[in-house]
Amino acid sequence: MTTPAELTDKFWKAIHADRTMMIGLAGVDDGHTRPMTAVTEGERGPIWLFTSKQTTLATQIDIDQRAVASFVSKGHDLFASIHGRLSVNNDPAIIDRLWNPMIAAWYPGGKQDPDLTLLRFDAEEAEIWLSSTSLLAGLKLLIGSDPKQDYEDKVATVKLA
Repeated sequence: MTTPAELTDKFWKAIHADRTMMIGLAGVDDGHTRPMTAVTEGERGPIWLFTSKQTTLATQIDIDQRAVASFVSKGHDLFASIHGRLSVNNDPAIIDRLWNPMIAAWYPGGKQDPDLTLLRFDAEEAEIWLSSTSLLAGLKLLIGSDPKQDYEDKVATVKLA
């Protein structure tokens, strides 16, 4: 049996390892989400996103706005729908701390590039699913096991903040 706390831990580990999520502003642009590279520190959030000041996401954000994100781990064994708040945070100390060669490749002006902006996503709540599609799940189905019972402890809505 998987507990909500275990699902939460698996979620943060997957975000930290896989780093790509779809994120958008709730109620803006029809909730359209875009792929972004997530940068995390430690075991929990916030989730940091470097972007261009010219992107639709950056130009439509207010000071502190509701946001929605979707995440799928690389192995497709964990899925999440995340709600929280998105804000601009161009603190030079944070940019310096998070800066790495992958981010630098996008900004020819470096950390002071005039197009650079840093977004902070404070994830508040998520519905997290562990995938039960596997060879073992298929075998259980063949021998008459109820797949709904397997699924029950693999999904939870959890508080992240």
